[in-house]
Amino acid sequence: MTNQETLPVAAIQQACSPDKTESLTISERLIRQAAGDGARLIVLQELHATHYFCQSEDVAVFDLAEPIPGPTTDRLGELARELGVVIVGSVFERRMAGVYHNTAVVLDSDGQLAGRYRKMHIPDDPGFYEKFYFTPGDAGTRDMPSGFSPIDTAVGRLGVLVCWDQWYPEAARLMALAGADILIYPTAIGWDRTDDGDEQTRQLDAWVTVQRGHAIANNLPVIAPNRVGHEPAPETGTPGIDFWGNSFICGPQGEMLARADDRQQTVLHASLDRHHSESIRRIWPYFRDRRIDAYDDLLKRVRD
Repeated sequence: MTNQETLPVAAIQQACSPDKTESLTISERLIRQAAGDGARLIVLQELHATHYFCQSEDVAVFDLAEPIPGPTTDRLGELARELGVVIVGSVFERRMAGVYHNTAVVLDSDGQLAGRYRKMHIPDDPGFYEKFYFTPGDAGTRDMPSGFSPIDTAVGRLGVLVCWDQWYPEAARLMALAGADILIYPTAIGWDRTDDGDEQTRQLDAWVTVQRGHAIANNLPVIAPNRVGHEPAPETGTPGIDFWGNSFICGPQGEMLARADDRQQTVLHASLDRHHSESIRRIWPYFRDRRIDAYDDLLKRVRD
């Protein structure tokens, strides 16, 4: 991170439109609001340019994909340069015919594309048919790093992951080991209306708790913006998804700095102490005490 004592950040919790132009216009308005209130790092949610189209499998949806650089990164880059902020956005990326990614993009404060992260863990569950649309990100090599590599920006090294990645402690740890200053999880997650209230509560609590756990285990702040509002399923007879919002920002001990509700579109603000992670790691030295000589079985699918 830079030498300033604190970093003002914002997470945007947005209700999306099926129309890309309309959704991006909403995103731009909320980015301007966040920058006007002092944020220097502004994080948008997963796939913020349209409705969450993965509720069904439809080959026509591939027409929504675009290259990087492309129209969305150009627009976000111009905003970042004009406002002097770093923006984390989301693009349905067309890499080539037949290869598409769910990609987080980082636009630096000079408007340049600082980097991208292609979602590594791809779910395939009722209402979340992402394997139909997305190729997993590349793991990379020593000479050509990708996968779990932080992105250097004017406000620090960003450990950007996406949604389903948030359930995997390995992803957060690899970002931390590579020197990330902040863990960032753009998200699209919500409730099935057929689940009862107790089950919905358990799911939401698990989502918040696991990410706070990544903050604690890695001594890093976490920014987790989620979409909000009901989005109907394209197929009749299915209930659609109630995206549960609850976007939050927490510190490196899991302390909640800001949290949204499950109903309102909003811009969430917090100020991150740039020295807190260093201070915590001096008294809780998890990284010093890791037994890297004893973890070989983590590379197995199942330990026999």
